[in-house]
Amino acid sequence: MLFRSLHVHVPAGAVPKDGPSAGITMTTALASLVTGKPVLANVAMTGEVTLSGKVLPVGGIKEKVLAARRAGLDTVILPRENEKDLDDVPKYLRKEMKFILVDDVSQVLSNALVDGRAKPRARKVSSAGRKSARKINMNRKAAKAGK
Repeated sequence: MLFRSLHVHVPAGAVPKDGPSAGITMTTALASLVTGKPVLANVAMTGEVTLSGKVLPVGGIKEKVLAARRAGLDTVILPRENEKDLDDVPKYLRKEMKFILVDDVSQVLSNALVDGRAKPRARKVSSAGRKSARKINMNRKAAKAGK
Protein backbone atom coordinates (compact mmCIF):
# COMPACT_ATOMS: atom_id res chain seq x y z
CA MET A 1 0.00 0.00 0.00
CA LEU A 2 1.68 3.23 -1.14
CA PHE A 3 0.42 6.73 -0.50
CA ARG A 4 1.60 9.96 -2.02
CA SER A 5 -0.64 11.96 0.26
CA LEU A 6 -3.08 11.07 2.99
CA HIS A 7 -5.47 13.43 4.68
CA VAL A 8 -7.49 12.38 7.73
CA HIS A 9 -10.13 14.90 8.75
CA VAL A 10 -11.47 14.79 12.30
CA PRO A 11 -14.70 16.80 12.33
CA ALA A 12 -15.31 19.45 14.96
CA GLY A 13 -18.31 17.56 16.34
CA ALA A 14 -16.14 15.68 18.85
CA VAL A 15 -15.73 16.65 22.48
CA PRO A 16 -13.42 19.69 22.41
CA LYS A 17 -10.73 18.03 24.55
CA ASP A 18 -10.63 14.95 22.33
CA GLY A 19 -8.87 14.82 19.02
CA PRO A 20 -6.25 17.49 18.36
CA SER A 21 -3.86 16.23 21.06
CA ALA A 22 -3.83 12.86 19.33
CA GLY A 23 -2.58 14.29 16.03
CA ILE A 24 1.00 13.04 16.26
CA THR A 25 -0.21 9.76 17.73
CA MET A 26 -2.59 9.12 14.82
CA THR A 27 0.10 10.18 12.34
CA THR A 28 2.57 7.77 13.96
CA ALA A 29 0.03 4.92 13.88
CA LEU A 30 -0.62 5.50 10.18
CA ALA A 31 3.12 5.73 9.42
CA SER A 32 3.65 2.47 11.31
CA LEU A 33 0.92 0.79 9.27
CA VAL A 34 2.26 2.04 5.94
CA THR A 35 5.95 1.32 6.64
CA GLY A 36 5.50 -1.87 8.65
CA LYS A 37 7.75 -0.42 11.38
CA PRO A 38 6.35 -0.90 14.88
CA VAL A 39 6.14 1.92 17.41
CA LEU A 40 8.49 1.68 20.37
CA ALA A 41 6.61 0.19 23.33
CA ASN A 42 7.95 2.63 25.92
CA VAL A 43 6.91 5.86 24.15
CA ALA A 44 3.93 8.11 24.83
CA MET A 45 3.22 11.18 22.73
CA THR A 46 0.91 14.13 22.45
CA GLY A 47 0.67 17.06 20.07
CA GLU A 48 -1.47 18.55 17.37
CA VAL A 49 -0.17 18.28 13.81
CA THR A 50 -0.85 20.62 10.89
CA LEU A 51 -1.33 19.55 7.28
CA SER A 52 2.26 20.65 6.60
CA GLY A 53 3.59 18.47 9.44
CA LYS A 54 4.29 21.15 12.05
CA VAL A 55 3.67 19.98 15.64
CA LEU A 56 1.60 22.44 17.68
CA PRO A 57 1.32 22.72 21.48
CA VAL A 58 -1.49 21.14 23.50
CA GLY A 59 -2.83 21.40 27.03
CA GLY A 60 -2.78 19.07 30.00
CA ILE A 61 0.90 18.13 29.81
CA LYS A 62 1.26 17.34 33.53
CA GLU A 63 -1.75 15.01 33.47
CA LYS A 64 -0.58 13.30 30.29
CA VAL A 65 2.92 12.73 31.68
CA LEU A 66 1.45 11.29 34.90
CA ALA A 67 -0.78 8.99 32.84
CA ALA A 68 2.20 7.84 30.74
CA ARG A 69 4.17 7.03 33.87
CA ARG A 70 1.21 5.20 35.39
CA ALA A 71 1.09 3.10 32.22
CA GLY A 72 4.76 2.19 32.65
CA LEU A 73 6.14 4.36 29.85
CA ASP A 74 9.45 6.16 30.31
CA THR A 75 9.65 8.40 27.23
CA VAL A 76 7.26 11.15 26.17
CA ILE A 77 7.31 13.02 22.86
CA LEU A 78 5.96 16.56 23.22
CA PRO A 79 5.70 19.71 21.13
CA ARG A 80 8.73 21.93 21.75
CA GLU A 81 6.35 24.80 22.57
CA ASN A 82 5.15 22.78 25.59
CA GLU A 83 8.62 22.71 27.17
CA LYS A 84 7.59 25.35 29.71
CA ASP A 85 4.77 23.06 30.89
CA LEU A 86 7.30 20.49 32.11
CA ASP A 87 7.88 22.79 35.10
CA ASP A 88 4.47 21.58 36.36
CA VAL A 89 5.58 17.92 36.26
CA PRO A 90 6.96 16.66 39.60
CA LYS A 91 10.75 16.92 39.72
CA TYR A 92 11.27 13.20 40.42
CA LEU A 93 9.39 12.36 37.19
CA ARG A 94 11.37 14.90 35.17
CA LYS A 95 14.54 13.13 36.34
CA GLU A 96 13.15 9.62 35.85
CA MET A 97 11.58 10.07 32.41
CA LYS A 98 12.94 11.14 29.03
CA PHE A 99 11.22 14.00 27.20
CA ILE A 100 11.73 14.47 23.47
CA LEU A 101 10.73 17.92 22.25
CA VAL A 102 9.76 18.16 18.59
CA ASP A 103 8.79 20.81 16.03
CA ASP A 104 7.94 18.60 13.08
CA VAL A 105 6.25 15.23 12.53
CA SER A 106 9.45 13.86 10.93
CA GLN A 107 11.13 14.23 14.33
CA VAL A 108 8.24 12.34 15.94
CA LEU A 109 8.56 9.44 13.51
CA SER A 110 12.35 9.19 13.83
CA ASN A 111 11.97 8.93 17.63
CA ALA A 112 8.85 6.74 17.80
CA LEU A 113 9.22 4.13 15.07
CA VAL A 114 11.57 1.18 15.30
CA ASP A 115 14.18 1.38 12.58
CA GLY A 116 17.01 -0.98 11.69
CA ARG A 117 19.14 0.22 14.62
CA ALA A 118 16.62 0.74 17.40
CA LYS A 119 15.05 -2.26 19.05
CA PRO A 120 11.70 -2.17 20.80
CA ARG A 121 12.22 -2.19 24.54
CA ALA A 122 10.07 -4.02 27.00
CA ARG A 123 8.22 -1.75 29.36
CA LYS A 124 9.68 -1.92 32.82
CA VAL A 125 8.25 0.12 35.66
CA SER A 126 10.69 1.05 38.40
CA SER A 127 9.68 0.73 42.03
CA ALA A 128 9.49 4.53 42.15
CA GLY A 129 7.07 4.45 39.21
CA ARG A 130 4.88 1.85 40.93
CA LYS A 131 4.89 3.90 44.13
CA SER A 132 3.95 7.08 42.29
CA ALA A 133 1.17 5.24 40.45
CA ARG A 134 -0.20 3.93 43.76
CA LYS A 135 -0.02 7.42 45.28
CA ILE A 136 -1.83 8.95 42.29
CA ASN A 137 -4.53 6.26 42.44
CA MET A 138 -4.97 6.76 46.21
CA ASN A 139 -5.32 10.53 45.70
CA ARG A 140 -7.92 9.94 42.98
CA LYS A 141 -9.94 7.60 45.20
CA ALA A 142 -9.78 10.09 48.08
CA ALA A 143 -10.92 12.91 45.77
CA LYS A 144 -13.83 10.83 44.47
CA ALA A 145 -14.86 9.85 47.99
CA GLY A 146 -14.90 13.53 48.99
CA LYS A 147 -17.30 14.50 46.15
